[in-house]
Amino acid sequence: MLQSAQPQGAPMPRKFFKRFVPHPESIRKHQSLRWLARFLGDPYLFHLNRRSVSGAVAAGLFWAFMPIPLQMLAAAVTAILVRINLPLSVALVWITNPFTMPPAFYFNYLVGTWILGHPADVGEFHMTMEWIGAQLHAIWLPLYLGSFVVGTLAGLVGYLGMRGFWRWHVIDNYRKRRERRRDAAERSTPG
Repeated sequence: MLQSAQPQGAPMPRKFFKRFVPHPESIRKHQSLRWLARFLGDPYLFHLNRRSVSGAVAAGLFWAFMPIPLQMLAAAVTAILVRINLPLSVALVWITNPFTMPPAFYFNYLVGTWILGHPADVGEFHMTMEWIGAQLHAIWLPLYLGSFVVGTLAGLVGYLGMRGFWRWHVIDNYRKRRERRRDAAERSTPG
């Protein structure tokens, strides 16, 4: 099989992610993270391989679509428990940020109402804390159900997509290296 001829971690995906992920030592020494020091010593939390990156993408995307405070903390705890790349899982939570949260959570709410078979009728939608507080009794079940479903699907698609991308890149690197060797052999052979 083609994959067995190449180690699991291809150079390019690892180099690509290393550009964006902070160095483990800078995270361990960060003043606000000292209380996590005993967990941050685990080297698996900073590995950049297919399993760790795919898991981090899944965890980060799942928690990004959950309407809870401290999404980054939830992603960090998940990364520590599952031993996946911590910085990447925490960073991906920022897919939902103050600009993208309103449409994302409204979409989650619509998915929840569709699953429950309820009409999406809460009057005019306003993404303000006051409106959410006043409507929470009516929106919490469809919002959290929709968020769980969307988060799970986003995490699954992210996981499978990253695994597929990593595998494709390993196979592509193997093919290119084999072609370079063949070309070099043809040039060195007296003709």
